[in-house]
Amino acid sequence: MARPVRIANFSGAMGDRFSAFEEAVQGDPVDVVIGDSMAEITMSMVVAGFHGNREARRGFFSEFFLRQLRPQLPAIAEKRIKVVTNAGIYHPAGLAEAIRTEVAALGLSLKVAYVTGDDLTDTAKHLIADGQLSHLETGAALEIDPSELLAVNAYLGGWGIKTALDEGADIVITGRVADASLVTGPAAWWHGWDRGELDKIAGATAAAHIIECGPQATGGNFAGFTGIADNTLPGFPIAEVAEDGGFVITKRAGDGGAVTVDTVTAQLMYEIQGPRYLNPDVTWHTDSIELAQEGPDRVRVTGARGSAASQTTKVGINFQRGYRGATWLFPTGLDVDAKIDVLKAQADRARQDHPVDELHFFVCGQPAPDPQDQWQATVAVQVAVAAADQKTVSGFLNQFCSYGLGSIPGFYIDMTQMYSLGGQPRIDYWPGLVRQADLHHQAHLPHGHVLDIAPPPDTVVFTGQPETPSSASASFGPTATVPFGQVVYARTGDKGANANLGVWTRDEAAWPWLAAFLTADRLRELLNCPRDVAIERYEQPNLHGISFVLRGYFPPSGSANLALDQIGKSLGEFLRARHVDVPTALLH
Repeated sequence: MARPVRIANFSGAMGDRFSAFEEAVQGDPVDVVIGDSMAEITMSMVVAGFHGNREARRGFFSEFFLRQLRPQLPAIAEKRIKVVTNAGIYHPAGLAEAIRTEVAALGLSLKVAYVTGDDLTDTAKHLIADGQLSHLETGAALEIDPSELLAVNAYLGGWGIKTALDEGADIVITGRVADASLVTGPAAWWHGWDRGELDKIAGATAAAHIIECGPQATGGNFAGFTGIADNTLPGFPIAEVAEDGGFVITKRAGDGGAVTVDTVTAQLMYEIQGPRYLNPDVTWHTDSIELAQEGPDRVRVTGARGSAASQTTKVGINFQRGYRGATWLFPTGLDVDAKIDVLKAQADRARQDHPVDELHFFVCGQPAPDPQDQWQATVAVQVAVAAADQKTVSGFLNQFCSYGLGSIPGFYIDMTQMYSLGGQPRIDYWPGLVRQADLHHQAHLPHGHVLDIAPPPDTVVFTGQPETPSSASASFGPTATVPFGQVVYARTGDKGANANLGVWTRDEAAWPWLAAFLTADRLRELLNCPRDVAIERYEQPNLHGISFVLRGYFPPSGSANLALDQIGKSLGEFLRARHVDVPTALLH
């Protein structure tokens, strides 16, 4: 049996810490380094730059990654490390060719392959006519002129990556693949798995989900960060994936952060849609795994189960939905509520002349009762608007700001935005579906050959998540009113227009109480969640937690909504700040 493959992450999104690639290559020995450049909201920001020239998008790949890679090529060759990344973005062939040029200039023998088949932009018209690209949750048809679609990219499985590695590639460049494919492909290559070994592939999918966001697995964005001694720059994680699909999460010795059951749980509870995690190669049963602290900065994960993949795979579709803009104002001192009322009235007046479609006020905080400096007396207010045309957005913002001399006492705005009130493209993200059998998934090999990658041999029609009944209410003794965060951790993120919220207990003993206490109705009350947002609740007993999906929390999507916390990163911390009645027996 082969030893576990050591796979190190160096990126959770394009623009992640630049030094992480060098650290992955030059640090503790690893077999594969992987990096994700294509976070969904990042891609919406990228295509916003091409809204006036869709064709220019075709030549885009991550120059950022190329700059990371260039100085490390000799070390990659010497250490025989494999590199796998989706930094090819919309032009994996272009990035692969640029890397080959660099390799040749250095006289190295590294072999570069790339994977295609994700870009469906040119075939979207025919797919829509065939009834595909419908919304993956609602089933609604995509009623957008195909000529207005900025990018249409399917989430590919890991077998194209595995094939390229099988054929001798040292560096594999992809466009859009499923997040987990960057790990499942190398793991399947290393261990020689076939496509029917679903439990093993599910294990690699779980490992990928933990390390795909880089230092989020080692203490980044972790609610318990105060318990981590070195929390300034958490290191990037490493997954040691064994032949049976079990794995250990660790990090480089000497790096900041920590790997604990809770830091790993935080990532496992992040951005999942219930007990069934859909992937192009497997359906991972998220409620099957078990965690154990094996040693310092080592968490072992076992028990992953998998079943057949869905017949369809996700498609990320970007198109422009008009324009958006915002400005910041800072009411200070006394009568803050009255000052905000004046600002709202002035915004309503500007809207009469420039009728924006949406107008939102976000008031952040309250001034301190006896402020010791000006900033303790200050409240931040964002005014955000959206409209179909740029002229309306810029007209509103400029007119609203022109009221300054006749506005509230102490009126001022963020001067860094003073000369950029013209409005920006508002890019929507539509999660669609396409049949895997209709994809043209290919591996372009180092020697010039091209191999077709067949879809999974056995697939099923996904019929929805299994429901989790709420635990029966029970008495847990006398209570005290405390911040919820004294007994739970939380992690939140986005999936399209939905918020994903994972809540788990800080102490195993609190799990029966949490299961009974935190119903969907209780969560709605604590978050003051609008009634038109449907809340789905799924228990994860092995993790002592509950996963919630708040459907429609970010209308119309994570990239196009006007919320200040646009993808809900702080929603869990808001929940933990709410005061609730907790059994005193659980308080330490």
